[in-house]
Amino acid sequence: MKILATLFLVFLAAAAIAQSKDTRYYELRIYYAAPGKLDALIKRFSDHTTKIFEKHGMTNVGYWVPTNNDKNTLYYILSYPGKEARAKSWDAFRADPQWTKVKDESEVNGKLVDSVQSKFLFATDLLPKINDKRSKTERVFELRTYHCNPGKLPNLITRFRDHTLKIFENHGMENIVYFVDERPNGEQSDLVYLLAHKSEEAAKKSWDDFLKDPEWIKVRDESEKDGKLLTGPPERVYLKPLPFSKLK
Repeated sequence: MKILATLFLVFLAAAAIAQSKDTRYYELRIYYAAPGKLDALIKRFSDHTTKIFEKHGMTNVGYWVPTNNDKNTLYYILSYPGKEARAKSWDAFRADPQWTKVKDESEVNGKLVDSVQSKFLFATDLLPKINDKRSKTERVFELRTYHCNPGKLPNLITRFRDHTLKIFENHGMENIVYFVDERPNGEQSDLVYLLAHKSEEAAKKSWDDFLKDPEWIKVRDESEKDGKLLTGPPERVYLKPLPFSKLK
């Protein structure tokens, strides 16, 4: 009986882990606004687009603009139940008469967007789920992308799981979400993640302290005995959330 009870508990634990795993399909979209049109683009999202997205089964995760927005960009993340659901939602969105009317009316004096970039993402198991708890004070977010040397992504994820996340927290950085991007033909994915900071100045201090932390230096050196994990410095951008963003 004890063996059966133990097996039953193991089964329940495995089922709970399976249910808690974030299996959603995420999309990071970057819009490059036409000259002088960023404010109009943001207003269209605030007043109309986000609501039409939700109408068609898309979940608005967060909306930001860079703190130094010299490229006139808008960043946002959507989630979907799966890849096929994404395709159906976008087909329905584009065919929606409400969206067509909003788009046409907003572009009477010219298009709002010059170009769009998309990156498709899957949540890692580094966090149980996206940390979408709203802060009572304003925060600055940091989007970071790590390009790994061949075969090194599992090592990098292990280092984050066993050490880096905790050391980040020790230095006042808040872990929000960790993704790997979707790549064709079995190509190695990038690690893409979001941190939150009290301010950009606080972020810079946190990074300075982190890089000098003896614990981090030891972890980094031990994990790279057989070669560096990254091809070079990470890409990063500091982002401030827009008023209508769910993630703030």
